[in-house]
Parts: sequence; C-alpha cells; structure tokens
Amino acid sequence: MAFDIDMIKAVYGQMGDRISRARKIVGRPLTLAEKILYSHLYQGDPTEAYGRGKSYVEFAPDRVAMQDATAQMALLQFMQAGKKTVAVPSTVHCDHLIQAEIGAAEDLQKANTNNKEVYDFLASVSNKYGIGFWKPGAGIIHQVVLENYAFPGGMMIGTDSHTPNAGGLGMIAIGVGGADAVDVMAGMAWELKFPKLIGVKLTGKLSGWTAAKDVILKVAGILTVKGGTGYIVEYFGEGADAISCTGKSTICNMGAEIGATTSLFAYGDSMRSYLEMTERADVAAAAEGVREHLRADDEVYADPEKFYDQVIEINLSELEPHINGPFTPDAAWPISEFAAAVKEHGWPEELEVGLIGSCTNSSYEDITRAASVAQQAIDKKLKVQSEFTVTPGSELVRFTTERDGLLEPFTQIGGVVLANACGPCIGQWARHMKDPSRKNSIITSFNRNFAKRNDGNPNTHAFVASPEIVTAMTIAGDLTFNPLKDKLRNADGEEVMLDEPMGIELPPKGFAVEDAGYLAPAEDGSQVKVVVDPASDRLQLLDPFKPNKPDDFRGLRLLIKAKGKCTTDHISMAGPWLKYRGHLDNISNNMLIGAVNFYNEATNKVKNVLTGEHGEVPATARAYKREGIGTVVVGDDNYGEGSSREHAAMEPRHLGVRAILVKSFARIHETNLKKQGMLAITFADPSDYNKVQEDDTIDIIGIDSFKPETPLTVKLTHADGSMDEFKVNHTYNEGQIAWFWAGSALNLIKQKEGAV
Repeated sequence: MAFDIDMIKAVYGQMGDRISRARKIVGRPLTLAEKILYSHLYQGDPTEAYGRGKSYVEFAPDRVAMQDATAQMALLQFMQAGKKTVAVPSTVHCDHLIQAEIGAAEDLQKANTNNKEVYDFLASVSNKYGIGFWKPGAGIIHQVVLENYAFPGGMMIGTDSHTPNAGGLGMIAIGVGGADAVDVMAGMAWELKFPKLIGVKLTGKLSGWTAAKDVILKVAGILTVKGGTGYIVEYFGEGADAISCTGKSTICNMGAEIGATTSLFAYGDSMRSYLEMTERADVAAAAEGVREHLRADDEVYADPEKFYDQVIEINLSELEPHINGPFTPDAAWPISEFAAAVKEHGWPEELEVGLIGSCTNSSYEDITRAASVAQQAIDKKLKVQSEFTVTPGSELVRFTTERDGLLEPFTQIGGVVLANACGPCIGQWARHMKDPSRKNSIITSFNRNFAKRNDGNPNTHAFVASPEIVTAMTIAGDLTFNPLKDKLRNADGEEVMLDEPMGIELPPKGFAVEDAGYLAPAEDGSQVKVVVDPASDRLQLLDPFKPNKPDDFRGLRLLIKAKGKCTTDHISMAGPWLKYRGHLDNISNNMLIGAVNFYNEATNKVKNVLTGEHGEVPATARAYKREGIGTVVVGDDNYGEGSSREHAAMEPRHLGVRAILVKSFARIHETNLKKQGMLAITFADPSDYNKVQEDDTIDIIGIDSFKPETPLTVKLTHADGSMDEFKVNHTYNEGQIAWFWAGSALNLIKQKEGAV
C-alpha cells in the first residue's frame, strides 16, 4: 500500500469540482498543468482566472521532499519557525554526501563515518518533526520519490532542482529553495508566478538506439538553458503515451536544464503499470477513477496552438540519438554530426571515463538496455577502452537488477558499481587522474555538464547521452565512435558491430528489496532532542538576518562583476564544499569563487577598493562587512542557473551583499534571493551592464518607496567623480516586499507565529 493514501484520495475527491469551476472561470478547455494548478490553490476553490507569467498565485502542495545537502539548511530554518510538526507529508533523503571513490560498500561505509554528525542531526530533526527519513544508501531522492510518493495529478515541491523527475508520474513537482519548503512544512501557502505553458507534441515511436533521454537532449537544443524559464513543459501525443513511465521521468528530470518550472506527462497505462509494480495498486485504482482529470481536455490535444504559449513537435521515429556538450547541457549534437563536431572543435577524442546512472537514468529499463550493450562486449570479445562506473538510483533498483543478473555484465567488462547516491553527477567523485592539467573527455548519462561539475577539473570536457550510448562509447574509448554505423576490432582481430540495445520496461519477476532504507518518524516527537555542538564545523544554528533599511542601499561597493555563465555551481560550489551545507559561515568561504571577474578574466580574484589590493571574493566581502560597507554583485544573463541550492542566496546575504543586479535571473535563484531578504534587480537596458566600473560607489534610489511594478534607479559614482544613472526592474509583489523589509521570509513567519 502507498504512503499517504488517504491524502491522495482526498486530492482526487475534490479535483473534479475544482477543475469544473476553473474551466467555467477561465472560459475554455484546460491543459493538464492548469488542471493540477487550479486544483491545488491554497484558498481552495478557484475564484478567478490567473494570467500566465503575470499573476502571483498561492498554492498548497501535497508534500515536500529534501535531499541531505539542502535539508540541513532547510531544517535549521524550520527549527526557528515555532512549529511542533510538519503540516504536510515530508521526507529527507541522504544521497548527496556519499563520495564515489572505490565502490559501493567502501564508499558508503566511509560516508557513514565521515558524515555521522550530519546524518544524526537529520535523523533526529526528522524524528522530532514527523518527517520520513531515508538512510544513506537508500537511493537518490528523485528515484525514491518516484518509487514511493509521486502520484498522478499531485503537486509537490523539493529542495533540489531535479524534483520535476516526478512529472513522469503525472505530478507537478517543482524544485525550490529550503525557505520555500519551510513555508509549506509550516502550513503556509507556497507562492509561484502562474507559469506559461510549452506543449511538446511527440509523434511516432522510439526505436533502436534512440531512447527517452534523446527527447530531452533534443528539446534542450531547441529551447536552450533559459528557453523554459517561467514555463511548464507538457508532453502529449501518441509518442508520449508510448514512452515508459521511467522514460517520462528522465525527460522531466532534465527539464531543469532548460530552466523550466517543471515538466509533466498525462496519466496513462505505463504509469498504471509502474504504480502497480511498485506496490501502489491502490493509487493506480484511485487514479483510474479520475482518469479524465489527469490529462488535458480533448480540445487541447486537437488544437494545441490555441492553448499553449508555444508548441514544439518531434517525430520520435525520426529522432536520432543525441550527445550534448561540452560545458553546457543545451549544446545538442545528433550522433550523425557529433564526430565531425569533435574534430572541428578539437575536443579530446580519447574517451577516458563513461558513467551511467544518476537520478536521470537509473531505472530498471535503463540498466537493462545498457547491460545488453555491455553483454555484447563480452560476447563479441571486445576489450573496453575506458573506465566505467554504474550508479543505481535506489536500493530497490540495485537489489532487483543484481537479483536478475543485470549488474554482472558491467563488472565483467571492468565497470565499478557505485553507491546508490548522486556521486559523480554532483561532483562527489574522487577521480583517479595522473595529470589533471591536461584536457580530457568523459561521457555520462547524467543531466548537467558545466565546467568542473563532475570532478572539479576545468579541463574535463563532459558530454551527456543515454546510458546505452554511454556504454557503447565506453567500449570504443573513442568520442568519434558512432555505434549505429561504425565497427570495432575485437580480440580475434575481427571487425564487429554492436547490435541495437534491448530493454525491459519493468522486472518480469517484480521488484524486490531486503532493506529499502526508510525510517518512520516518532508518532510524538515532542521529547526528541536535537543537539548541535557549538564547536561543530559542519552544523551551525542560524541567527536571523537583520531587517533591511533604506540607508542600507546607499554608498555600496562592487564586490564582483561576473562575466558570462554564472550558475549556482559558480556561486556556491558543491563537491568538497558539501560538507559545510549545514554551516552558513564556513560554506560562505566558497561564495562566488567560481565566477569569472569581468575586469581581469580571473576567478576568485577581485579588487578591494579599501586597500587597492586584489584578493579572494569571500575574504574581500568579509573585509567590506567589517567596515560596515554593503556590496553589490553584478551578473550576466540567466544568473543562478542550475541547482536549487539556497546557499547561493544565503552566502551573499551573510557576507553583506545587499543587491544582485543582473541581465536576467534563473527562476529558483531569484526566488531564493527574495526569500532571504536580498534585493534582486535586473537592468532595464542590458547594455547598462557595461557602465558598471570596478571602483564605483553605488546607490539604489527609490528603495524607500519600494513597491510592485515600479522600477528603481541605480546611481554609479565613478572614481573620477563622473556619474551614471539607469533604471532597474524587479518582480517583487507586496508579500515579497514584506519579506524584504522583515529581513527574510522566515523572519516574517516567526513574527506571525509570535516566536520572536
């Protein structure tokens, strides 16, 4: 039986009436996304039609999920909210802190030792506040959510940008920062600007080497890393219906790479089969009872251009396997063009490592398809030319695939099975390299491939593909190899070709597991003690941020003018810094150390105008803060792209940054900044970015009358006494302005609860 079945039945019980009301109010048929959104309003029944991309709307998500790296700060904030227990079903998943180095057993044992303090903290907080706890080794948050919690037509938020993975089960699942999670766990409304809608019509059917992963790799190439910002992407058509449930999840998962709010598919037979196979027949039966509400209205599918803001059509029968990269997930190459691109750009042709698995591609189906390719290497006497790793998504998948003999081909060809955790996908990879200074190439079935993302090495060219393509490329050891047409020479000197991969959607003998890794919370956690050692370098209780005052935004100094791509990895790196995710002051020592300084093209080297010297970004920020001088960070387009980590907003706040001024923001990061009481503003004229000089004194004018839809003015006083002024825009509404003056959204919660 499913977790929280009564909650799921309650959602379905009111869905029909709310959708009917919404349809009448909007005055037209509804898309699937609209049906779910209008049936999850915090107020209950719909009373007005909301403007896409315009209206801020309060929602009531059904559940919250947090991974261990982000859960620390989220729960440290929740502890300040004055609540006895969470208001909605919530879970913590220990998947980010396990470093991949040797193999599953050794790496997990080391993680349990090294991270004991953090795991104990998370377990005790979960136990106290009624939060389900998934132990280290249980699996990656998104795969575990798909197997246990996701349900068609539901709404959830998660403190990880790949939370949309649950869209594969027809759920609106949105990545957020920890402060958003605190709101929902505290029983408050969760605010979101009503999304625009992109419809992706899939015709034809996947076959041969082409996989579900190739759909989103193609879409990423079409929309780019910011083309989905502010949109929900809704897939439909006979091609969509034919994709497996876990294949749908792969597509939704990587929708984060186009900046989409979330992605989803309509309920269908593959979802029903997956629910039944994962022992949730009760959810499947309930979903069947409201099936008409778990898909868009027929009129939408008949004439999609009338109902979506943008429509893309892809014929799956013509879709080629894709390889995307390097350094950005939207550089999309059909495999027929990839070898030429490798040669044209001078990317290292030798493939050093292939890595499959992660939250994006670690289903039973993924592993069977990749294993069928690995088995061919054995049968055809091919020697694998590259290192190879396999990351199962959960203990359920690992146990079942091992039982069915599917991991054996990987180990026979020299592959290493890693722990059920994020590992190399998020930089938790102790890679063995003799010379890190040389350019090298790797290929993964992960979702992101920013510079230094996987191994911390700027010389690593990382490419993204499906697990079966990654396995084939690893066998060849050559980035220019095309398994659809190229031959390989085997141990007997014969030329052989790899056959098309063969996959099994769901295990014929069903899923099995001995210990899934779940710990239920205490029924009454009031007596549970949560202790944080004041001397700890891993955990630190939070002090509230101070309320903002108009004078705080005068006489500011430029901390850094970031040039080009500045993701949350650049602002707050993961990898070895993950150990400090529960200690705001310590992790602030990584603030913006990966951002490129416009003035010297260097990273982590900015000018301190008080001394005239150049130093590290965090140290310079601390120097200004000691002198009571606020600072400004200036950035380029899509600032804050990537992970949901709110540390990228909390660290600047902690170190005295008052405002972030950029050409445009990624959605989650802009919200995180607002939640932490930061001023997030954009150039009205992007060319004004060029007016900002290194020695400027900066005033933000109009902040004393800060109100919605009213631009502010930035005045720059240059070192020679000359001045520039220009308009800057913001997207704050009245409620968000209240967060700003309170110092943070959490401060406002505490005020309302009388906890201060």
